[in-house]
Amino acid sequence: MLCCKRKSYYVAAACIFAFTLMILYYLWTQGHSLLPNITPQEGNFCRGELASNTITAIKGTRAFIIAPYFDNRKSKITRVIGIVHHEKVKDLFCWFCCQPDGEIYVSTAAIEVHSDRFGFPYGAADLLCSEPQNCDPNFVSISWEPKGNIDQLPRFEIKNRKPETLPIEFTVCISPMFGNYSNVLQFIQAMEIYKILGAQKVIIYKNSCSQLMEKALEFYIAEGTIEIIPWPITSYLNVSSRWHFSMDSKDIGYYGQITALNDCVYRNMYKSKFVLLNDIDEIILPMKHPDWKIMMSGLQEQNRGAGIFLFESHVFPKTVYASTDIFNITSWNAVPGVNILQHIHREPNRKNVFNPKKMIVDPRKVVQTSVHSVLHAYADSVNVPIDVALVYHCREPLQVKLPRESLIRDTTIWRYNSSLIMNVNKVLQKTVF
Repeated sequence: MLCCKRKSYYVAAACIFAFTLMILYYLWTQGHSLLPNITPQEGNFCRGELASNTITAIKGTRAFIIAPYFDNRKSKITRVIGIVHHEKVKDLFCWFCCQPDGEIYVSTAAIEVHSDRFGFPYGAADLLCSEPQNCDPNFVSISWEPKGNIDQLPRFEIKNRKPETLPIEFTVCISPMFGNYSNVLQFIQAMEIYKILGAQKVIIYKNSCSQLMEKALEFYIAEGTIEIIPWPITSYLNVSSRWHFSMDSKDIGYYGQITALNDCVYRNMYKSKFVLLNDIDEIILPMKHPDWKIMMSGLQEQNRGAGIFLFESHVFPKTVYASTDIFNITSWNAVPGVNILQHIHREPNRKNVFNPKKMIVDPRKVVQTSVHSVLHAYADSVNVPIDVALVYHCREPLQVKLPRESLIRDTTIWRYNSSLIMNVNKVLQKTVF
């Protein structure tokens, strides 16, 4: 008899436990936090101070917020682009304010640290915040605690709430400009080549540059080509100019390059048909087509399910010169920086060595990106053959001991010399000279 009673007790306990799990699962699938809603005092949260910096430290944590973006491609969430310490940041909470009644909704942020952290303690992260079902909030705050007085917390405007109509065909996202960047001539040449190839907007995450470089930036800002995103990451973290922790044991690699690129993708998700992700010393150079638009039209037609197009990077050593006497551009010698028209020899491929790639992407298909590949996407990736296009990368040589006769002469960049020289001269006259 005692045995039967014990069995009944265990069965009842199991039923209660299973029923509790079902309720919890139901609430989770509805996208609601298990935390209660908190009513603000006189709607102070809704009137809280709007975050004004590109990078905002979250008090009491090792987390930094860049910007939140509405993302309803799979479910109704706010995706907050940020930087977090991969071990020290465990719990963060999203505080939404629903207008017009000022009701507060709190949800637990799912923290996704991107896999390409390259050993550094801090890395790019997505904070995924389930939105309330009964409103479409325009602002969110991030806190380390689920309750309390949060009227002093910075609030962030949720971008992409109202998608635009893709007014731009090609936007170029440039990795952070740092180290008092002063390669003025190559920068202006790259900008003019980008415009010839089809770029309508170039986004630059600026940490620091020279005074002369500032003049060039001001020219392109006034022209409407460049948008500058201040990138004061050195005010918050001990940054490295190297890509891997083993090379330089700092807080985060390459001035937070991966975070900047992810922010740029989401920032332009509904503004641009295509986004290019590269450095300022790189040009995605078509080999068969005159510009990006014609090239991408063909690539899309041949690859219907693709949204990410990867182009092999090839080094054109800036230590190997070709004569440019035929171009009559001796005045450029007075401008600091590299003249890409002098560098038309590229290094051959090395056996068993991976050639890094840069990308043209449909930003609406990207979830998380790294530098040389997309980590998570809603579309296929395509490796573009070198006979269609390559990344012209004018930099220090990788194969230092390679004799000149072993280099491959490639004058593709000279196809644009007439327009390029004319346009660069106009910019130099209005800035440097």
